[in-house]
Amino acid sequence: MNQAEILEYLKTDDRSKVRELLARADQVRQEYCGEGVLLRGIVEFSSYCQGSCAYCGLNQHNPNMPRYRMTKDEIVQAAGLIHSSGIQTIVLQSGEDAELDPGWLAEVIREIKTSYALSITLSVGEKTREVYQLWRAAGADRYLLKIETTDAELYARLHPGMSFANRLRCLDNLQELGYQTGSGIIVGLPRQTPEILAGDILFLADRNFDMIGIGPLIPHQATELKDLPRGNVDLTLRCVALTRILTKNAHLPATTALGSLDKDYRLDGLRAGANVLMPNFTPQPYKKSYEIYPGKRCISEPTGQCALCMESLVETIGRRVDFSRGDSLKKVTQKK
Repeated sequence: MNQAEILEYLKTDDRSKVRELLARADQVRQEYCGEGVLLRGIVEFSSYCQGSCAYCGLNQHNPNMPRYRMTKDEIVQAAGLIHSSGIQTIVLQSGEDAELDPGWLAEVIREIKTSYALSITLSVGEKTREVYQLWRAAGADRYLLKIETTDAELYARLHPGMSFANRLRCLDNLQELGYQTGSGIIVGLPRQTPEILAGDILFLADRNFDMIGIGPLIPHQATELKDLPRGNVDLTLRCVALTRILTKNAHLPATTALGSLDKDYRLDGLRAGANVLMPNFTPQPYKKSYEIYPGKRCISEPTGQCALCMESLVETIGRRVDFSRGDSLKKVTQKK
């Protein structure tokens, strides 16, 4: 599928064409990924952030955001709960925490590996190649770093003090070091055109990422973009579907953001080509304090309850939860 064809699907008002697109994406997902829906347990271990992103509640200029850092014991305990739930992947996520000690996180990684043998995904922002290498050697398997947008001018406007070139450098380093690497985009950014979105989708496919997250913009009320409307669900689902068709076997989550709008659209995401759900295992009281956007789903439920809900959710559309590690299908293909 070329850029012109992608644009046609992004711009069309013909609902039959949209339905055709979503059905095709679902068929590709079934053929290349199967019926299973993988679960990844998220632990948001620090809400500190040195970033000034124009849409995110963790923005360093937000004085009302409660800041916290979980201890190593708290993180390992959360990993134990994930393990006892049958889930084999933990996602350790934080803001761009300037005080994060790379050696400390390496110790956390080693302890989780030793205690529970979980697959470990990190999502802690931009670091040096040396730090990425340290964590890889400690046992980290995967890394998620969203590009957000591939339009360099738009990227600079929304991420003051950050560099698009450095973002690309980080993604290069991660792939070179053998991480199963994930990236992704936000749909609904200001001045984001269909042409920009088409470029984003082609970038995600061309880079052969193992995981790709696509979610709608939900601007936080304490940020510069607070008055913007939320990202369009229909357009987000089209982007998920197009990405599935182009990437074939990348792991695509039905993002938490899709579940945090006027209703829960994660099932729609699963029908549009997604094959991953990410239950939140951040313990209380921290869970409520990691507010990257307002209305975030599943913040009041007891830790671990989210996973049980997702099993029921998946069954309503005739799919099943897959409790395997869910390693990259691209890596498996390359080894054959």
